[in-house]
Amino acid sequence: MIAAILDTNVVLDWLVFEDPAGRALGAQVESGRLRWLICPRIQEELADVLGRLERMPHLRRWAHRSAAAWEAAQRWGCPVDDPPSLPPALPLRSSDPDDQVFIDLAVGQQAGWLFSRDRAILRLARRLRPLGVQALSPAAWLAGQAIPAR
Repeated sequence: MIAAILDTNVVLDWLVFEDPAGRALGAQVESGRLRWLICPRIQEELADVLGRLERMPHLRRWAHRSAAAWEAAQRWGCPVDDPPSLPPALPLRSSDPDDQVFIDLAVGQQAGWLFSRDRAILRLARRLRPLGVQALSPAAWLAGQAIPAR
């Protein structure tokens, strides 16, 4: 089983918006091929974003999926501790501070995959590869159609 980090938008694509690439990736988690690692800071962000489905008028049409998405995250996410910050010597700083936890967790847990649609994370893909982390979007992964053995 390959460890993976899913950023919040990827989780929403899978559990709320039913995006085809997100659902395909989620099926890998549900089947046990991917082990989705989630730490308390990421859980807090997910809870906040799911809460926005009910609070923000332009997102309310998905509010009915919020509770089921939270339950699925609790069922499929494998809890781990919050990661320590990466050493300043590693050039892996996201331009979006909210995304840094995903990078820190992927490197700290030696996850094989970091799935994101966020440009700030994807710009670091080349620098993450030597550390054993493949950062890519679910759509790019789906185009490749397989998760290779590590």
